Amino acid sequence: MSMQRNFLIFLIFILMSMPTFAEEELVVVVNGNNPIEQMTRSEVIDLFMGKYVAFPDGNKAIAVDLTSEHKTKKIFYQRLVGRSLASINAYWSRIRFTGRAKPPIKKESKEGVVQYVATTKNAISYIPKSMLNEKLKVVYQLNE
Repeated sequence: MSMQRNFLIFLIFILMSMPTFAEEELVVVVNGNNPIEQMTRSEVIDLFMGKYVAFPDGNKAIAVDLTSEHKTKKIFYQRLVGRSLASINAYWSRIRFTGRAKPPIKKESKEGVVQYVATTKNAISYIPKSMLNEKLKVVYQLNE
């Protein structure tokens, strides 16, 4: 009985120490009316890191980010480019200073992102897959 109890305590400890965001599957989405069907990892990186301001078909792209404090944003950049938010923020500070590019526009909530992309044809952002609706189209899926 004591051995089982110790094992159960150990198992609970392991499960509680796992990151809670590990289960959050993120997808990159565009407006359902956007002609883009699929994007590569490199194309998504280029848009969110300010290298390009247009989709692969040449149409203007409006990258939409969550505010800096948002957990989903932390997960997105870690999975997309393998960098921390501190590193991403430092990158954008340097880029803004040189005037070479503008960072993505920011929304306070995931719901705000969904609303904006659903009503803005050239918008692109990332959301948890569970928040997909008929007005959005997945163009890239982030794997862990």
